[in-house]
Order: sequence, then C-alpha cells, then structure tokens
Amino acid sequence: MSQTIAEQVRAIIAEQAMLDPAEIADDAALEALGIDSLGLVEAIFAIEETFDIQVPFNANEPASAQIDLSTVRAVIAAVEKLVAGTAQPG
Repeated sequence: MSQTIAEQVRAIIAEQAMLDPAEIADDAALEALGIDSLGLVEAIFAIEETFDIQVPFNANEPASAQIDLSTVRAVIAAVEKLVAGTAQPG
C-alpha cells in the first residue's frame, strides 16, 4: 500500500526530528520538533528526492523562502502544491 504525500512528508520530518511519525502533529512548528536549519535543509533535500520536485528554498537565506515551512501542515500543503504543479518554483 502506497503512502500519501502527507504520510511521506511526516515520515521525512519525523526522521529529521528523531521521532516516531505518529508523534508528529500537523500543527507542530518544525523548530518545536527540534529541527534546526541543517535539519530543515536535509528534510528539503529528502522531500525533493522523494517527490522529484524543486522546493523554492535557499539555504543561505531561509527567511526568504517562497513557501511556508513553519509547520508540518504548511510543509505538507506546499509539497502537495508542488507535486500537483500548481506552485511556481523560484
């Protein structure tokens, strides 16, 4: 049985946070899960590789990200849009 986008994103975030995916709440902030800037970059690389997409994020200027990466829910929504081709990569 294949995983949904949300399940796959949650698993990637859980791996970076060293938590069980079941412990990852959709409204959790990535920082609150213990994901620092390096962890965020690693999660983005994993997301790009998993879904064969380009996330409009510059690791040198994380504050200028063109998508919302503040919560698990926001990351899932951004990935769903990118996979569907509705978001414009920067």
